Amino acid sequence: MILNLSELSDEPLYAQISRQIRAKILSEDLAGGDALPSIRGMAKGQRVSVITVQRAYEDLEREGLLRSRRGKGFWVAPLPSGRKNTMAEERFADALKTLVGHAAAEGLSKADMRRILDKLLRKGEHR
Repeated sequence: MILNLSELSDEPLYAQISRQIRAKILSEDLAGGDALPSIRGMAKGQRVSVITVQRAYEDLEREGLLRSRRGKGFWVAPLPSGRKNTMAEERFADALKTLVGHAAAEGLSKADMRRILDKLLRKGEHR
């Protein structure tokens, strides 16, 4: 599994791993039942500690995205498409809530924020 991890990011490595695997699951690059590399295998492949990968896998398991069985490994939990979309929407709303708070604190109006979001969405249509 190829992940793009950066030691220079403010985001901890375990969170980068969780975020990227979550994105692969929610976008259906990884399907229910797909096996993930072992904790040791992922740690070796990504050049991070076993504890870092273990924490990421545990976070994803708590979210209901992964299942595990002692001695058998980790695999993607089967999720209905609607649930995947709901999870993605919830995460997007949480991220936007933080950004909206920062933008309001810096003096942007709701109209300014809508204009910027609309502009970004229009740019995304060209991809």
